[in-house]
Amino acid sequence: MESRAAIANLQVPAAYVQALAELIRSLGADTSDWLAMSGLTMARLEQPDASVSLPLFAQLAFDAVGITREPALGLLLGDRMHAASHGIVGFAVSSAGTPRQAIELLARFVRLRLPLLSVSQQSVDGEVEVQFHEALPLGPMRGPVLEATLLTITRVLDSITLGSCAITQVAFPFPAPDHAPLTRTMFGCEVIFDAPVAAMLLPEQHLDLPLRRADPAAFREAAAICQRELDRIGIGERLADRVQRLLAERQNGFPSLAVVARLLQLTPRTLHRRLVAEGSSFQTLLDEVRHRRACEHLRAGGLSIEELAYALGYADPANFRRAFKRWEGVAPSLYRDRLLR
Repeated sequence: MESRAAIANLQVPAAYVQALAELIRSLGADTSDWLAMSGLTMARLEQPDASVSLPLFAQLAFDAVGITREPALGLLLGDRMHAASHGIVGFAVSSAGTPRQAIELLARFVRLRLPLLSVSQQSVDGEVEVQFHEALPLGPMRGPVLEATLLTITRVLDSITLGSCAITQVAFPFPAPDHAPLTRTMFGCEVIFDAPVAAMLLPEQHLDLPLRRADPAAFREAAAICQRELDRIGIGERLADRVQRLLAERQNGFPSLAVVARLLQLTPRTLHRRLVAEGSSFQTLLDEVRHRRACEHLRAGGLSIEELAYALGYADPANFRRAFKRWEGVAPSLYRDRLLR
């Protein structure tokens, strides 16, 4: 987790406070009283590029639950949000070429919009698990914040994929609330509570389907703007994300741990130690990139199994076959044959 001093300097776009105000108003509560509790006015929030500090946003959310007496406020807020609600990040997501590209962009830039959380992902038995990690202890706002965030992302993914990449499971790291039945209804999938981490599962086989609204040029420009904004405000990425991006940028073979450490201006030992502290490892990240690229190539065709093994850095195709069977439960040749049926 980041230091409390760094957290206090993080900003949340005022657009989210405005959306919360609209919800409070729709529930019959007085938004002026709610804002006044934090010394704010709607006129201030409507200023260009307005934002509030992260601690102030957390207090506003806490007060919103109190003034509305609605424990499911997070769900109701998440249900109202759409891609356009999230500024340049939402525009980039809407321009993505595949659901995987959209999710990877969200993981990389979510903290531009909501610095309360960071996002990571991993492949699990033919599905991709997207995990949401707290930048600071959320306390009593843990439930509403996580419910709002996960439902927002669910709605955005439904919108850009036209329902073709449905989330199969959502998990929350807190006990089932009284409104758990409503939670399951709104997500429309299995919802589990008391999980180790907030997460959602998506089917791996659907993540590389082309999206109808894809705009490669717009996506590249929007992603570049997001990166410049991230650099400007100094919100750090997880080291694991930076390593995975360096690996994914290579089209032929992959750099070693020593080379990646050099590119990041770290010693190999320090890189290993910091990745372990984030709950990851260089080999895990390399396997994730290899797994993703192997599936992409098998869907596209054009390479034999032996050629694909070599392209992924395996000296012996048998090692690639064993790794792929561990990832997908079937040999790469059978996986490809199923795609051709």
